[in-house]
Amino acid sequence: MKTSKFLATALLALAALGAGAEPLPEVVMHKDPNCGCCGKWAEHLEASGFKVKTVPERDMQAVKTRLGVPQRLGSCHTAKVGNYVIEGHVPAATIKRLLSEKPAVRGLAAPGMPPASPGMDVPGNKDPYDVIAFDRAGKTRVYEQIR
Repeated sequence: MKTSKFLATALLALAALGAGAEPLPEVVMHKDPNCGCCGKWAEHLEASGFKVKTVPERDMQAVKTRLGVPQRLGSCHTAKVGNYVIEGHVPAATIKRLLSEKPAVRGLAAPGMPPASPGMDVPGNKDPYDVIAFDRAGKTRVYEQIR
């Protein structure tokens, strides 16, 4: 009797803890089927609690144009998470911050392929890089400096 009462109390406590936490939205990543670093970025996101769906694309420029990514911010893959666009190797922690803060931006980009970014992970490379926020008009600002 005591054991079942304890288990019921423990289950209620666990349910209460989980009730306030919103699950992370699915990340839908569009990538060229021949790109290897994109899969490593997806693994980084999954290790941080995201579920990632991969969509192979032959014409990535069309995807970027359709989703409103400014050409100067381009990288190898483009993703959607919630109402936001994520371009390139943006860290999972930065995406979580975006989802928490909900700024009025179209998305975030890690332009090019920064060697120290998740999924690139060039050994020994700690070069800093910026994650850029962009809006629908193409206006940009530094959202986070990765150091």
